[in-house]
Amino acid sequence: MRFLVRERVFDIGDDYWVTDEEDNKVFLVDGKAMRLRTTFELKDPDGNELMTIREKMFKIRDQMRIERGGETVATVRRRLFNPLREKLLVDVEDGPDWEVTGDMLDKEFVISDDHGTVAVVSRKWFRIRDTYAVDVNTHRDDIGGDPALVISVAVAVDALTGDEAQDGEQEDEG
Repeated sequence: MRFLVRERVFDIGDDYWVTDEEDNKVFLVDGKAMRLRTTFELKDPDGNELMTIREKMFKIRDQMRIERGGETVATVRRRLFNPLREKLLVDVEDGPDWEVTGDMLDKEFVISDDHGTVAVVSRKWFRIRDTYAVDVNTHRDDIGGDPALVISVAVAVDALTGDEAQDGEQEDEG
């Protein structure tokens, strides 16, 4: 099932909707401004919190934890430097770990595990710069078919690799 994310490059503090292909609002990504660490809440259309995505502080590698009901469901983390390709790892609590490979900054990447593709994220399907799709493999009967978790991983990937994250890394190096 394809979900459309219409946002302004995940600006921290901004809220934006994730819709299905018929333009029905499915998830609200609520960016929490004025927090010490980057935090997002994924909510259903009625405002019920489904997931919390928050930066893990004081780690060697950048990480974001995804929680459901106060329990960690997954942790998205940068892999140590690899000059050949960008890759993030998703440590999934109740399933096989996932890999995120591709061009994160341009939102052209694949989330996969040992059982195959979890989701394909692409901006190429749209002319509008602030829109991209997360095509979730909802035919899976494991945690990889959970749209809320997959959208949360996409939010975490963008927070870890977006323009602001890249700018911050370059400033730290200089």
